[in-house]
Amino acid sequence: MFHVFSALAQFERDLVIERTTAGLAAARARGRVGGRPKKLTEQQVATARSLYEAKTMTVSEIGRVLGVSRSTIYRAL
Repeated sequence: MFHVFSALAQFERDLVIERTTAGLAAARARGRVGGRPKKLTEQQVATARSLYEAKTMTVSEIGRVLGVSRSTIYRAL
């Protein structure tokens, strides 16, 4: 009896996985991007990189200007 319930549960789990995968694929086809939004744009990263390489500002100052933390700046560099 236990094996029957186990098989049904596994079948239901496979159906859920299949529907989830299909939904994610459909969302990607519509242009949706998953995950957390980026804090910095590519232009902001380029600005931060040029300021950092020119040694005109410290990392803390760059973060303050761009409105992000110092660790975000280090991660982007």
